[in-house]
Amino acid sequence: MSALADWLDPAGCPAERPPTTSMSPRTRELHDSIDDNIRGSGAGYLHPSSPTLMLDVLGSDNVISWQEGKASFLFMGEGCWSTLPQLYARYGTRSGSDLISRVAQLEGARCVVLADCGMQATALTFDALMSPGSHAITMRQVYNKSRSYLELLASRIGGSVTVVDDGDHAALRAAIRPNTALIFAETFTNPLMRAQDPEELVAIVASAKSDGTKGLRLVIDDTIATPWAFERPLLAMGVDVVVASGTKALAGQDRDMWGYVATNNADIGNEVMDLVALRGGNLDWRRAHVIAADLDAAAELHARRCASAERIARFVSQHPRASDVFHPSLADHPDAAVVAKHYRRRGSIVSFRVDGADEDQTRHLADVLATTVVVRYALSFDGLATKVNHHKTVSEYFTPPDRLKHNGLDRLIRLAVGTEDPDDLIAALNWMLHHGASIDRDDIASWQQQRARQLASS
Repeated sequence: MSALADWLDPAGCPAERPPTTSMSPRTRELHDSIDDNIRGSGAGYLHPSSPTLMLDVLGSDNVISWQEGKASFLFMGEGCWSTLPQLYARYGTRSGSDLISRVAQLEGARCVVLADCGMQATALTFDALMSPGSHAITMRQVYNKSRSYLELLASRIGGSVTVVDDGDHAALRAAIRPNTALIFAETFTNPLMRAQDPEELVAIVASAKSDGTKGLRLVIDDTIATPWAFERPLLAMGVDVVVASGTKALAGQDRDMWGYVATNNADIGNEVMDLVALRGGNLDWRRAHVIAADLDAAAELHARRCASAERIARFVSQHPRASDVFHPSLADHPDAAVVAKHYRRRGSIVSFRVDGADEDQTRHLADVLATTVVVRYALSFDGLATKVNHHKTVSEYFTPPDRLKHNGLDRLIRLAVGTEDPDDLIAALNWMLHHGASIDRDDIASWQQQRARQLASS
């Protein structure tokens, strides 16, 4: 008979709680291990050895306290409820709270909401700021997925989107309407590395607000420049919302996908957080823990990549077989004055054209560069390894050639500089520029097959 027999009789039950000492070894082992983990971690995790999505909160009083804390944030406007203690991981985690604190310090932000990727952060912000019938303005060179989502959202709510060329402030002022809800720009654009003047954009928004466009907000994607690029945080300059894909520089090693929304406007921050609570998208604890722990190292890696990119940009800009080199450190950059005024770091992306190469030849030369091995053919940027790609193939594959050329995105090789010695990368680039045209497609295909076999062998 079970030692708990008296507690198993539906006709009656002893007054004291059933003793755990009389329960099965499996039950006792599980809960003793959970208690040991709680004592060691200081949090009510429901697993013997790791953090969990939910916590043992002991009872309803602690849940009510959490709910009242949320209400205080929502109604008092003194911060964002993303900073509340963990109750359920869809709302936040303990390691997420640590990362929120780090990002808030970097961005000078009162409110930070973490997301599982940069596009999630961007979409959440658009959803929070756009309302039925509202109008948005986006700069032409923003990430095409961001622009596509904004246009899709506007079409669904009876709104509209105007596209303005980067740096054309007169056109930007003219595009603002009484119902304009947001202006969206990127600090550095990909792949042409145009640089926004944050102070000028803030002044344009302030002028429009004084003229009656009260609901206008300035949203800047700071993924490529990063908060490390500025003496003063963008929010301190007057930007309303900063969004970013932390997947790139702030993670720094191609391992962890995440993003964030940062703002000093508590109403915006809490509305974004409400959306996360409703539909998900919060960053999980495992990634948050690793990212927060590696953030100082990520800053150093980003500084190294930016310095290498400047050297490489100088080399390519002086090469007789290259043309149209795009990097903010170059003297002929269209935003050189803005860069000198505002940007301490100039980013790790270098884009260029090869003199006389058409689109197909440009694609071929990017493939040739990848055969040096120290440059890998891959998407994205700001990882440990340097990456190359043909921009049309990876980002504008379905864009008609005439529009590609109109937007200045034709015939581009994009180099996302990594942490290798810059001389090694320059050697690979120089070899490609001198000899790439003499290597045919069959040679490339043969190399790719041989390389795949080599990497597959044990």
